[in-house]
Amino acid sequence: MGQLILSDIGLTFPQQSHAVLENIQLEIAEGSLTVILGESGCGKTTLLNILAGFQQPSTGQVILNGKVVTQPDAERAVVFQEHALLPWLNVAENVGFALKLKGLKPQQITEQVEHILQTVGLAHVAHANIWQLSGGMKQRVGIARALVSHAPYILLDEPFAALDAFTRENMQQLVLDLWKDQQKSFFLITHDIEEALLLSQKLVLMTARPGRIQETLTLNFAERYRQGEDIRFIKSDPDFIALREQLFNRLKQQNQALEQVI
Repeated sequence: MGQLILSDIGLTFPQQSHAVLENIQLEIAEGSLTVILGESGCGKTTLLNILAGFQQPSTGQVILNGKVVTQPDAERAVVFQEHALLPWLNVAENVGFALKLKGLKPQQITEQVEHILQTVGLAHVAHANIWQLSGGMKQRVGIARALVSHAPYILLDEPFAALDAFTRENMQQLVLDLWKDQQKSFFLITHDIEEALLLSQKLVLMTARPGRIQETLTLNFAERYRQGEDIRFIKSDPDFIALREQLFNRLKQQNQALEQVI
């Protein structure tokens, strides 16, 4: 079983006196669900960029299966907040673009793309133009593009933030279904408390300025879904609601404390 480790990660940008991240210690097992929850400005996206290899930390290391990460590679695929699709390509062409760059034969590309589009529920729009898709469909294309890379780690940068509540819940269910069926590791950052509770086995609560890990919670809501419970039933469970309110109050207190400092 692989493991992605953040060891004593810190980051201070040039010409800035205050650290963005400080002393981040985190282990992400392959096949797990990890969510970073925090207010805007706590360094969540920066931390994801370091995990992806887009940004090098000022201190510490990212270690994947015993090797130090220094750049992006095929082990980690990213789903961005903005879908970042190529508008001149249709759905299938967007999903298969990376496979084409790898030099796969057209038949191999077609077979893999068809399978992934079926998995994420987009087989019926395989030849549609990107501008014809809804926001939820575009994010499904982004997830399909990550999955077709066969990366064991999928990193998601608040990918559902711009979606309406109904579509957002459908996308949350898609992530849970993919985790359940494909045994990939999902690392997601969000400021949505309900989403964080539902999509994590390990929920990491961050404070801001500099971003530090305040607390790590081990949760079983995702596992309950894997065992067959309905999402709406889980979200209406008294334990889920109570924890949601506790986290809301904790984040509210953090925000108030920051406002006093500023």
